[in-house]
Amino acid sequence: MIRSGRPFAPRVEHGADPLGVGTGSPRLSWCVPEAHDAYEIDATTSGSGPQRLIITSTDSILVPWPWAALASRERVSWRVRTRSGDRWSDWSDDCHFEVGLLQPSDWQAAMITHPSSDRPARGERGAVHFRRRFTLDRPAALARLRATAFGIYELHLDGHRVGDRELAPGWTAYRHVLEYQSYDVTSLLTAGDHELVATVTDGWYRGSIGFTREECVYGDRLGFLAQLEFTTDRGVELVATDPAWEVTDSSPITAADLIEGQRIDLRMTFPPVTSWTPAVKHPSSVPTLGSSPMPPTRRIETFAPRSIARLDTETQVIDFGLNLNGWIEIDTGVLGPSGNIVTLTHAEVLDEAGDVMTSTLDAFDFVTGTPLGAGQVDQVTSAGTAGTAVEFRHTSHGFRYARITGADDLTEDDLRAVMVHTDLIRTGWFQCSDDRINALHDAAVLSLRGNVCDIPTDCPHRERTGWTGDWQVFFPTAAFLYDVAGFTDRWLRDLALDQWGDGRVPNHVPDPIGPAGWDHPMAAFVTGSAGWGDAATIVPFDMAQAYGDVEALRRQYRSMQRWVEFALRSAASGRHPSRIEADPVEAPHERYLWDTGFHWGEWAMPGETEDVFSGSLDQSHVASAFLYRSLMILAETARILGDDADAHRFADLADAVRSAWRTEFVDADGTVRPHTQPTLVRALAFGLVADEHRAKVAADLVSLVEANGDHLATGFLATPFLLPVLAETGHADVAYRLLFQGTQPSWLAMIDAGATTIWENWDGVASGGGSLNHYSKGAVVSFLHRHVAGIRPINGEPAYRRFSIEPIPGAGITSAEAILDSPYGRIRSGWELRDGVFRLEVEVPVGTTAHVGMPSGITHELSPGSHELDEAWS
Repeated sequence: MIRSGRPFAPRVEHGADPLGVGTGSPRLSWCVPEAHDAYEIDATTSGSGPQRLIITSTDSILVPWPWAALASRERVSWRVRTRSGDRWSDWSDDCHFEVGLLQPSDWQAAMITHPSSDRPARGERGAVHFRRRFTLDRPAALARLRATAFGIYELHLDGHRVGDRELAPGWTAYRHVLEYQSYDVTSLLTAGDHELVATVTDGWYRGSIGFTREECVYGDRLGFLAQLEFTTDRGVELVATDPAWEVTDSSPITAADLIEGQRIDLRMTFPPVTSWTPAVKHPSSVPTLGSSPMPPTRRIETFAPRSIARLDTETQVIDFGLNLNGWIEIDTGVLGPSGNIVTLTHAEVLDEAGDVMTSTLDAFDFVTGTPLGAGQVDQVTSAGTAGTAVEFRHTSHGFRYARITGADDLTEDDLRAVMVHTDLIRTGWFQCSDDRINALHDAAVLSLRGNVCDIPTDCPHRERTGWTGDWQVFFPTAAFLYDVAGFTDRWLRDLALDQWGDGRVPNHVPDPIGPAGWDHPMAAFVTGSAGWGDAATIVPFDMAQAYGDVEALRRQYRSMQRWVEFALRSAASGRHPSRIEADPVEAPHERYLWDTGFHWGEWAMPGETEDVFSGSLDQSHVASAFLYRSLMILAETARILGDDADAHRFADLADAVRSAWRTEFVDADGTVRPHTQPTLVRALAFGLVADEHRAKVAADLVSLVEANGDHLATGFLATPFLLPVLAETGHADVAYRLLFQGTQPSWLAMIDAGATTIWENWDGVASGGGSLNHYSKGAVVSFLHRHVAGIRPINGEPAYRRFSIEPIPGAGITSAEAILDSPYGRIRSGWELRDGVFRLEVEVPVGTTAHVGMPSGITHELSPGSHELDEAWS
């Protein structure tokens, strides 16, 4: 039989951990090297044996499981081949996965805890250890250990660390779902005596969270749950957490908090040999147990110091050369004699004396006004021995610099910065002929890496919470750079779970305040902001566009509706005081203007002087714009899901909101008010102005930019759209002038100041605070992907099934290249200007087509394969 190239990159769901897949009907995906009209799946399961099925279809992305649902614990090996006419390809590589525990009845373990309910102060609480000793008279043929905790945990079996996950079980909507992890421990379960030890610390469950350092928001007692299942020739046996386990709070980890830091006393033994006492059942109920659809959080990379400076006899300052999330690993040989204390203080910036500056990360209690400090301080007490290294795995920090006091003279071989984040697969790259632009792109990538530690955080130090607005604006950029499908799928699940009873979306997901905040005046006041809450509609829709995941839309649909219904009620329920003062009689269009409630607005806009927290600002031009966008998304989502009635209803409501926006904010000649860069950008990006006014609004935007000395004046919400709308309305030259602007506020001002990550504020810490690792403004690099290199998705064409390549050369850039490993395969656009010729090289993966627009305006429709296009350039 004639054979052709075989499928490649077989994967399950969104590349979820193959050990413990959380569904019995997982979707399968693969890439193909050539077109096909059918595929055949060959699978062998531990429950049903071998199965084969030929399906006439060209699908290859998120293909439904074709047989009966799998049961808990079933192990599967599958492969696929494709047919084109009468030709079958070779089989793909085998892909293996194992189903997790799907039913509550699969669990026999109980959550256990320490019998004492004593709770030291925040930052003073150490580890609790749980252990179980057992004996096997024969080795295990197959062994799986499943574990989770109220807190974060790590496992040791007979002194061997189990797995390589960090900060497990991760942060989820703990009131609703607690994720467990599965480990293959078959090789460790030999005949003989065994000891399983779990180390549990506060983590997100009981430790400090957010800018206000809330604590114990989910509970005040740590807990541990585990189920060890192993098979011998006698059958399946079980070791599960119950009161037969022992527990102790005597630990070398004397304190551990994700924000405050960790303290370790190396003079104490691990595991402890004394003070063990019987564990008790945890008094709190355990939420639904589930497995994660995203990759684990791991140690990803280590970095040696770039420089080491001694400030005095006790103090050395380390520069690791880049801003990252993680911790420091330090060799014990430099810790001094037994009992010596070495302190490590982490920071993003140095002061004028060359010491670390932590004041920019200070927090305070909003209610009491009590200063809470910056945290990020680790401490280790030496045992006076050398030959090993110590690391602080029960905390994490955002830092470039570290002040180390009490250590011997350090060299670059004595310590390392350990980068820690969710182990996402890289999918997108960019480079061009300008090194400063490349450095900007690198900074955006590094900011993303510093803020994908189990959830999408705003910053890795001061707050490290999942601000909804941040991920809303950055998701399309993130989805180009990395495969964030499973990561985002899990976050969206938690958004729906933590959504408030009236439909509003919390500012943070997971929401540490939870239902207790619904009646808290301050929490209720700041919750439900446009642009932040709209993550409920925008992110799932963008995810379906990027990855073709219609099921994510289906699952989130009710959450999307609830958010929009809340916004519509808010718009209709009242009027802003300034509008009432101007005219006591409500105009008909005003019921569709969202001018009530609190909104973050154009957060971190340069030169902003108005007090957002006063609640007195009329943000209706922002809120109503996002309401329109969400209604349009909801209408299109309903259409995709086959609900025509909803599609028409939401489209009609969108028209009403847009009409109200135009009535209120657009003059007869097309002048948009407020006449600011952010408002004009949104008017163009969201399609709020009539087609006949677009050219005028774009020209007005250009005038505002030029009047501002070719500087931007946008914050969180409008910045991602600024350069694209300029380029797409015929003003690419202005977009490039903004991109290459070297004075503040600008991106390259950050880079020229030595930034390795994107700043929260345009002026860094000059105004007295702010994070130096906030990815939001780094969304500008989508302009590099989509306009400089030219790879653009086409609305309504999911997963880049059809896409465009339309590069826009400018600003003296002589070459640019972008690569995207899309769900269908690799897309590449690379161009060069040389000797009066513009040469474009394009790769189009099988299963897709590309619309190519050359700078001259000539267009081409390209089929799969490699292509080279030339045209004259002057």
